[in-house]
Amino acid sequence: MFLDSFLAFGLFFVTALLVVVLFLYLYALVTPYDDYKLIFEENNTAASVGFGGAILGLCIPLYSALISSVSYGDFLIWAIVAMVIQLLFAFTVTRCKGKFSFETKITEGNVPVGTLMGFLSISIGLVNAGSMSY
Repeated sequence: MFLDSFLAFGLFFVTALLVVVLFLYLYALVTPYDDYKLIFEENNTAASVGFGGAILGLCIPLYSALISSVSYGDFLIWAIVAMVIQLLFAFTVTRCKGKFSFETKITEGNVPVGTLMGFLSISIGLVNAGSMSY
């Protein structure tokens, strides 16, 4: 019994981590700027806060899926839904132009805009998680 529970924990935990790793890769593809270069090479706080918010925005519904799912397959489906919603949000928001251009402002290192991006991502994650609580 204990071994079965431990194996189930491992399966769900490793899957959740793999979803996060996949998200880290895909998020960098859907944003029009190079998140990793901005963060690790240019020390861009705006990009870091925005990206961090996106990670939290994914992990909140992942948590909801972990505690609400009735099976591994159910969890996997909701984990993918959470990831796709967060990626669609990032893709859409970073394509805004003009004075509301997240791309331009984050690339320039505008911390308030990066913070807004982070909070919007977290908010999307919370709404996503709440929607999963059926």
